[in-house]
Amino acid sequence: MILIVAEHANGKLSKSTAEMVTAARGAGVEGPVTILVLGAGIAAIAAEASLLAEQVLVVDSAKLAQYSPETWAAAIAFVAAEGEAKLVLIGGSRSGREYSPRVAVKLNAPLLEDVIQLKQDGSATRAQRYTYLARVTETVEASAPLVVVSVKPGIFAVTPPAAEAAEQFDVEVELPELRVQVTGKTKSQSARIALAEADIIISGGRGVGSPEGFAALVEGLADKLGAAVGATRVVVDAGWRPYAEQVGQTGKTVQPKVYIAIGISGAVQHLSGMNKAKTIVAINRDADAPIFQVADYGIVGDMQQIVPEMIRLVSKPG
Repeated sequence: MILIVAEHANGKLSKSTAEMVTAARGAGVEGPVTILVLGAGIAAIAAEASLLAEQVLVVDSAKLAQYSPETWAAAIAFVAAEGEAKLVLIGGSRSGREYSPRVAVKLNAPLLEDVIQLKQDGSATRAQRYTYLARVTETVEASAPLVVVSVKPGIFAVTPPAAEAAEQFDVEVELPELRVQVTGKTKSQSARIALAEADIIISGGRGVGSPEGFAALVEGLADKLGAAVGATRVVVDAGWRPYAEQVGQTGKTVQPKVYIAIGISGAVQHLSGMNKAKTIVAINRDADAPIFQVADYGIVGDMQQIVPEMIRLVSKPG
C-alpha cells in the first residue's frame, strides 16, 4: 500500500493531494494507492479524495479539528503501520515539513524530503530533488521496508478525478492529548486564487518602484487575467506585500502555466521558486537582467508604459 496524507484547507482538498497521487502511481510500488484524510467534519473532503485513489481511510476526530504535528504524526504512523504501507507520501507544505520527520521517527523509517521524482528500484526507493538553489538535481535513495517521502508541491501533474468514487473506511485511532492550544487565528482576506493553485501568476519585484506601483501594475494585470499575485523577497522584506505571496527559495515554489515577471531582475533565489513554470514572460528595462536567461518571452522597456498597455488590451471586449 502507498499511503498519501491528504492536504486540505477551508473544506476543500488541496491541489497537492492530486499531485501526490500522480507521484504514487508512477513510483512502481505494488498495492493500492490509499489517501488518508485527517480532521473533524471531513465528509466532503473524503468524498473528494475518493475520486482520486483506490481507497480512502478517514480519521474523523474532534482532536484533529485543530492542527497539531503531534496528533497528525501519531495518526499517520498508526495507520501506516496497521496497513503495512510501503511508502508514506506527505505534501511538502509548511505543515508537511513539520510533521513528516515525526512520522519517520515513529515508524523508524528513512525520510526523503522535497522529492521531484520517485521510483521503486528493486529493494530501494530512489528519488530526485533539487539542491544548490535548484541549479543541481541530486539522486537519493533509501533501502527499507517503509519509506516516508515529502513531495515538493507544483512539480507532478494533477491526477484528474475518476468517474466513480472509491470505497471509504473509517479508522479508529487513539490520539495523544493536545499539549498546545491555539487560542486564535488571523486569516488573511483575499479574493484571489492561492499561488499553489494558480495557472497564471503575475509577480512583481523592486523594479515596480513602490507599493503603489505594485498595486497599479502587478495587481492591475492580475485582476484582468484572474491571476494570482507573487512577489520577490525584497518586496516582501520592504513590507510592500505579505509573506504569503513570496516566491523563491525562502518562499513558495510554483509551477503555473504562465508566469509574468514585472520588474524582477532574476536573482537565483527567486528563480529557484519559479523557473519550472511552463511559460515565463519577463518585463524589465535592463536587457542584461538574469531573468531573461530563463524567460520564454522577454520585453525590454519601461514597464510603466508596457504594463498599462497590456491591461488596456486585455480589458478590450472581444
